[in-house]
Amino acid sequence: MQSKGAPPSADQVNSARRKALGDFLRSARARVQPATMGLPAGVRRRTPGLRREEVAQLCGISVTWYTWIEQGRDVSVSPSVWARLASVLGLARAERHYLFELAECTDPEHGREHAHPLPEGLADCVHSIIAPAYILDRCWNVLARNDALLHLFDGWPDRDARPNLLRYIFQDPAARHLVVDWDQRASRVVAEFRADAAAHADEPDVRALLDELLQSSSLFAHWWTRHAVVDREGGLREFQHPISGTLRYQQITFRLATRLDCKLVMLLDNGPIGSSSDSRRDRTSGL
Repeated sequence: MQSKGAPPSADQVNSARRKALGDFLRSARARVQPATMGLPAGVRRRTPGLRREEVAQLCGISVTWYTWIEQGRDVSVSPSVWARLASVLGLARAERHYLFELAECTDPEHGREHAHPLPEGLADCVHSIIAPAYILDRCWNVLARNDALLHLFDGWPDRDARPNLLRYIFQDPAARHLVVDWDQRASRVVAEFRADAAAHADEPDVRALLDELLQSSSLFAHWWTRHAVVDREGGLREFQHPISGTLRYQQITFRLATRLDCKLVMLLDNGPIGSSSDSRRDRTSGL
């Protein structure tokens, strides 16, 4: 018996999670109109939505097994079955994410949001930001940028047909002149990208970019084979701009709730140039 005020046990937490999962599936099942699945509405339906046996049949699993899932029993369910359930029940993106969170497994479709265009309004948000700002997808392609970023990078990314931050760093000679401490910053970028790309390493777009960079840049290949992995933590960024001189920024990165494979990067003015050793030690992260 659990004492008063004691935290719930692992069994109690798991039981509550499975019950929440079953309740969610019942609610989602009740919303699905049989006609949308090619099933007759029937005159003897006493409850709205699909029956349990219909969901089980559409997902290719047994009725008993599906019933146990809704009842919150401790059963083993593969990610592919959860994915079929999400499809049959017509779950929206947030609902699908909630389902896999409760199921405590990885969605097989995770990271494939790139198939959809940037949600409406996000580019406008970037243009409304005063500081240099841009949006990167999982391959670090630039999906949106504002004029302040265009000025800071001296015309890039608009001069590239396929603007990509990694290609810029390792294939554009201008990057070595613009980015202060290019060697240190570029090596960190490779480690950050490895952390970003880990969950998508087998996806064609990520694989194609890696193959291109490994072949085109010996330095990228050298740092990639070191297998360093770090978070994109932000920090001091210094640039030697051809017109404005030395510029200092603090980088902040946000994950986008409406596109989990994308991130918004902002470069906030860091004030006048200093010469202390502390500012040297701050130069730890990539662009």
